[in-house]
Amino acid sequence: MGTTDLPTGSRIAPIVLHQERYARRRRFLRDVVLRRIGFGLLWHVQVDGTGLVPAEGPLIVIMNHIAAIDPFVVVGAITNRLLTPMSKIENYRHPIVGLMARAWGVYTVRRGEVDRQALESTIALLQRGSAVLIAPEGTRHPHMADPKDGTTYVATKANAVIQPVGLAGTDQFPGSLLRLRRTPVTVRFGRPFRFCTDGRARIPRDELRQMTREMMYQVALLVPEQRRGIYHDLERLTTDTLQFVE
Repeated sequence: MGTTDLPTGSRIAPIVLHQERYARRRRFLRDVVLRRIGFGLLWHVQVDGTGLVPAEGPLIVIMNHIAAIDPFVVVGAITNRLLTPMSKIENYRHPIVGLMARAWGVYTVRRGEVDRQALESTIALLQRGSAVLIAPEGTRHPHMADPKDGTTYVATKANAVIQPVGLAGTDQFPGSLLRLRRTPVTVRFGRPFRFCTDGRARIPRDELRQMTREMMYQVALLVPEQRRGIYHDLERLTTDTLQFVE
């Protein structure tokens, strides 16, 4: 699906219409700025399971969110795809993060409301076969919290694969750097999956809630026990709405 095939009159963010402009710049930022400088000098990153990340097709990478550097670490850890992160609109106003967001071509979401433009922009990206990065919880939490169903909604609309990622250690930055030590960071990738929709265009609200809960338990499997928050009881983990992909 090319840019000319996007729905006319839709509320898609303009930056989404021109993603092809950012490919070369993203490779440089990932391979040089993030991996050589970030991974080489600032963070000691241990990555487990990157071979699970699908190399093509519509993909939503989801992560627990504990620190500002989380998106940078995940973007740097995945080398077989160039991710398009969703970020809160406030980040564009930050002098450093905003510079990186503009350079990368990040698209924004307004927190605390149903942001239709963010939802439609995500679906449009996925329909073009892109890989997007989303923190379902919306904001940083030291322990996993209950998210809204927006990520689940766009995944079902685009029949996208979901790649869960668990992060640990990022919240210690920049404290470790002040002690002249690289921050130890762990990035764990889990089994990718789709939601079972049976081809339905509309999913009942209670089923969306179940999908979201089962999705978040897949992230909980990848983070330290003390970080799991409301998903700490893995005996309540179910996979009735999930179809794992190889």
